[in-house]
Amino acid sequence: MQRYFVEPEQFGEQEVIITGEDARHIGRVMRSKPGDKFIVSDGSSREVLVEVKTIEPQAVTAEILDALPSSGEPWLQVTVAQSLPKGDKMEIVIQKCTEIGASRFLPFLSARTVVQYDRKKEEKRLGRWQKIAKEAAEQAHRSKIPAVEGPVPWNELLAAFEGYDLVCLCYEKEHGSALREVLKPFVAELNTEQTCHIAVVVGPEGGFSEEEVQAAEAAGAKSVGLGRRILRTETAAMAALTCIMYESGEMGG
Repeated sequence: MQRYFVEPEQFGEQEVIITGEDARHIGRVMRSKPGDKFIVSDGSSREVLVEVKTIEPQAVTAEILDALPSSGEPWLQVTVAQSLPKGDKMEIVIQKCTEIGASRFLPFLSARTVVQYDRKKEEKRLGRWQKIAKEAAEQAHRSKIPAVEGPVPWNELLAAFEGYDLVCLCYEKEHGSALREVLKPFVAELNTEQTCHIAVVVGPEGGFSEEEVQAAEAAGAKSVGLGRRILRTETAAMAALTCIMYESGEMGG
């Protein structure tokens, strides 16, 4: 069933007002009509089944039929920290990792980041990234839209590590600690009733420098390998996140 995210203030006691692009999508793309049903979420704590009452070009009014339990969110909160890649690779990372279950995206700048950072361009790009996360969350039947932050410098990323229960730095030269070897005992000791925060840190196309790896480990990260094959930067994030979701039972395990 189709679902849409709206702002909390768009909820009334008995109805929801959907506006903007979502309203146009309902009317023009989905060709919905009065009586059709879909799901609406405020992206936080409220998710409801609604029935379309009226359709206007800029607004759709829908009656609330029933409150629904939020069931599309993993119990692990995983942040994907991705060194800013070239082209549209960040869009791919956000889209696919949102579908898999990431709760937050934190782009960063590292020594071998190729992209030239431009604050004005990044502000525009950030809006597009957030839109991609919203659309992917709707498609994947998520209950929340992952947060997408603006790029931060390397030192700021290191300082953020202390806020996580586990930080996994994906390092192509790491042969001693496979990701699974780190995850399995960690997940086994977790209480599923408590929120757990994990960060997956992925380097740029050229990888991390040895100095960066040492600094990350000193800040509390565990460097992990993703197998004998060298993955592209956008693939590494998806592979690591999938492993975490599997080991935590979020993929039917």
